[in-house]
Amino acid sequence: MNISKQFKGSLYLIACSFVWGMAFVAQGSAMEHVGPATFVCVRFAITFVVLSAAAPLIGRISGPSQPETTPSLKRHIAVGAVLGLALGVASMLQQFGLVYTSPTNSGFVTALYILIVPILGLFLGQKVRRIIWFCVLLSLSGLYLLCVGDSLSVNAGDLITLGCALVFAVHITLVDRLAGNLNTVVVSAIQFGFGALTACAVMLLFESPTLHGLRACLPSLLYAAIVSGAVGYTLQLFGQKYTTPALASLLMCLESVFAAVGEWMATRLGWFNGQALDGRRLLGCVLMLLASVVAQLPEQRHARPPESM
Repeated sequence: MNISKQFKGSLYLIACSFVWGMAFVAQGSAMEHVGPATFVCVRFAITFVVLSAAAPLIGRISGPSQPETTPSLKRHIAVGAVLGLALGVASMLQQFGLVYTSPTNSGFVTALYILIVPILGLFLGQKVRRIIWFCVLLSLSGLYLLCVGDSLSVNAGDLITLGCALVFAVHITLVDRLAGNLNTVVVSAIQFGFGALTACAVMLLFESPTLHGLRACLPSLLYAAIVSGAVGYTLQLFGQKYTTPALASLLMCLESVFAAVGEWMATRLGWFNGQALDGRRLLGCVLMLLASVVAQLPEQRHARPPESM
């Protein structure tokens, strides 16, 4: 893979993980006012509207594409439906898990997709560089220091969130295999539309949303929908065009680092009652950042020795 393109994709994914991490406090506080499926449904519906409105404008800015190389709208809808179902299920599992477990446990368990993605890749015949496996272990060590205290306890919320990590890993793998040659903004909008429909079905079956609850968490909804959703997940699709799934999962798990920083900032400002960014958590952040940098190193290719005459 071209190194400059990989670097470009990595920047997209780091920006993606930043806006996701900053949404952590918003997602947690919204659970005081609405149910998990309601939050995901309304959030995704707003994202769908924003991206649908932005798609023609972005298309005019980027210029016309070649008709003979542009996949059909039917293809975009089919891929968007598959991605939307996976994204909707993963997001709801994450929100349901937050009802029963702490935000720090949720951040740690969700980020386990960095281990699941390369394992899925092996089953699909994808080669995973040895340095990536090293970086996965380094990043997992950092995640442990960042998110887990002296004692590691497992509850129902953690098990639900483990399901979320598995489905997120499937989503990352599907993006790599299905969305590479599609219009990024169009397929992103479609996936959020189908994700909203998936969450809506669960909301109607199990929850009773109220306008009062939605108004109470409106700032959180808008940030999650527009910044974390419309911007963040579109950056994911752009970034994965130029990186492998294993590297993409490593970079996107930096969400936990940015979430810790955001939680610390919100706590200092009195917006949120979170954890201090002590030496242990700082070391965890450093290890995760180091893993992300090392994963960018190009693979060394040993020159073949000259053949003897």
